[in-house]
Amino acid sequence: MNWSVYIIIASDHSLYTGITTDICRRWKQHSDGKGGARYFRGRKPTWLAYFEPGHDRSTASRREAEIKKWPKQKKQALLQSDSNQVSQLNGLLPTAT
Repeated sequence: MNWSVYIIIASDHSLYTGITTDICRRWKQHSDGKGGARYFRGRKPTWLAYFEPGHDRSTASRREAEIKKWPKQKKQALLQSDSNQVSQLNGLLPTAT
């Protein structure tokens, strides 16, 4: 199964990192508050800022854990990197691009 790592910018400008096999389903869960992360109970997802597909479950989990340990500045640099494939989603979700 193809897993992806993603970063969402929340309404308070914080960055949420997660993994999924279906980014559209996961976005809806976060937005609706049903099945989404507890992180979004006190804030709302604003836009998808980073998308990195092509992982198996194990590598996606390791990549997520790695990114979550980074300071915010390093995460923000990742949003501008060549590994960001958010443009592949072609308007399916709110993005900054």
